[in-house]
Amino acid sequence: MIVSSTELQNNFGKYLMLVAQEDIVITRNGLEIAKLTAIRESALDDTNLTNVVYEKAPEYSPLGKKASYDEFLHLQQESDERYEYIDGEIYLLASPRTVHQIAITELFGIFYNFFQGTNCTPIVAPYDIELRRTPENINIVQPDIMIICDLEDKLSEDDYYKGVPSLVVEVLSKSTRRKDLIKKLDLYMSCGVSEYWIVNPDNREVTVYLFEDFNISNSATYKNSEAAQSFTFTGLSAEIKRIFRVKT
Repeated sequence: MIVSSTELQNNFGKYLMLVAQEDIVITRNGLEIAKLTAIRESALDDTNLTNVVYEKAPEYSPLGKKASYDEFLHLQQESDERYEYIDGEIYLLASPRTVHQIAITELFGIFYNFFQGTNCTPIVAPYDIELRRTPENINIVQPDIMIICDLEDKLSEDDYYKGVPSLVVEVLSKSTRRKDLIKKLDLYMSCGVSEYWIVNPDNREVTVYLFEDFNISNSATYKNSEAAQSFTFTGLSAEIKRIFRVKT
C-alpha cells in the first residue's frame, strides 16, 4: 500500500491497523520516503516463565513465550524491577537518562501548577495504569506522566486507580521509541485516553495527539521556540525550550 505523508498523518490510527496486513510505503511530493512495517512476533520455543522484552534492547526481540496476565502479576510481585505488560508481552523498564528525567520534571511542574484547584490530578511514574482492550485483554503500563480527572471515583478498595487517564505523556528514548510510537499509541487510542504527548529529546520536539472515537482526530508537532498546546485542556501549554533545557 502507498499513501502520502499527509494522508498518513491525518489518518494515522487507521493505517496502524492496516499495517498488520501489509507494509505501507509513505510518499512526499510523489517520492517514496519511508515504510511503515508491523512488528513481527517471533515464535520461540522457550519454556521460561515469560516473554520479557528488555527496554535496553534496540529491537525488543522476544526472549521467551507469550506471558499470561497471571504470570505477569507473579513476576511483578516477586521482583523489585519495573515492568509493563502490553498485548501479552512483558517489558522491563530500564533506568532513564538525565535528559529524560529533566523533561518529565519540567512538564510535571507545568501540569501541577495548571491543574491546581481542579478535579484533575497530575501523577508521575512509577504508577500502574490498567487498560483493557477487551474484558480479557488486560494491559499494565506506567506512563511517564498522566493526568487523571476521575481519581476519587475510580479508586479501588486497595487504593489502586481503575480508570483511564485523560492525558498521558511518554518521553522517548532510543530503546523505547518503537513501543511508545506504535504499541502505546495504539493502546492509548484504543482504550479511551483523550490525549497523548510524545516527547522526543533527540529531535527536541513534542507531538500531541488528540483521540476521538478510538482514532486520531488531530495532531500537531512543536519545536524550537514554540510551545506545545493541549487540544483537550484549553490554556495548557509547555515551552519547548523549557522542556529540553538540558541538551542531549
